[in-house]
Amino acid sequence: NEPPTNMFGLRSFLLLSVVKSVHSFTLITFDVDGTLLRGVGEGSAPDAHSRAFSHACASVLNAGTPIPPLMEALPPEKVHGSTDGLILLRLARAALGISPKDAAPLLDDMMENMHNYVSELTDEEMGEGIEALPGVISVLRQLSKKTDEVACGLVTGNVEGVARKKMKAVGIWETGALSSPSEEQLRRRWTGADDIGFLGGFGSDFCSGDIDDPSRNYLDRAEQIAIAARRCCTLINDKTLKRVVHVGDAPADVLAAKACAEMGMCGEGVEVSIVGVATGKYSAEELKGLAGETEPGRWEPKILVDGIADPGFLQACGLN
Repeated sequence: NEPPTNMFGLRSFLLLSVVKSVHSFTLITFDVDGTLLRGVGEGSAPDAHSRAFSHACASVLNAGTPIPPLMEALPPEKVHGSTDGLILLRLARAALGISPKDAAPLLDDMMENMHNYVSELTDEEMGEGIEALPGVISVLRQLSKKTDEVACGLVTGNVEGVARKKMKAVGIWETGALSSPSEEQLRRRWTGADDIGFLGGFGSDFCSGDIDDPSRNYLDRAEQIAIAARRCCTLINDKTLKRVVHVGDAPADVLAAKACAEMGMCGEGVEVSIVGVATGKYSAEELKGLAGETEPGRWEPKILVDGIADPGFLQACGLN
């Protein structure tokens, strides 16, 4: 629209433009596995992240005596779409017979051990068996140029230090799309990865400890979305967060975002939505069924078969 020529009309036009700019600020949170990354290779050897689970449980709970690999000890449905904290507790019970009540006080030690395990790996070693999904690097580069209207971070079940190593190993960190970490995040040290921090909510930030209630798979992740939103608000200064878009491939991602929307977990007046991507282990139809109906201005789910590579991905996130 052409701006008005009279003084009072111009002032109103400018004020409305500022309000529109402030109110349109968006946070996009990305899940990692199945959303940004995929497994590659023969599939027989577990990647570094998977190995870190067994290493941590054995080191902290079993005096260093090895335990079975993660995917031998647990069925896939107890791992995919869950958080590292819940997975560690399940592994402790399955492999060692240790109850969640007894293992939970040692979760921080196990998460620290997971990070220490991957911190000793080179980027090449960390990246073995994983790669960025098609379209991810190019789209993130586009988002790196939109910092006036959007912040980007991760919401993932990964321990934060492990997520940092992954992002560096596959080239995502170098895109410049991920926003700076909050002051709260900087208070926790991730040795060997302190220089590659970024905004997010992580498995190391919250764990309910309840591995018998299936709803905790997504409710724990909902807490992580809320944590990321809160941290974002401390970074955007004069802007007001109005929209949180979570991007994920698993039912837990869809249901977590939906829970945030229904319970107002990201703050009053903040719209929460999901961009579900069928690039993991779940079909677009499954994700659509969980997302349910659109509620304009409150819950506007989008499901993309081709994930982040879809030409309409940025539009699905509410961006031009």
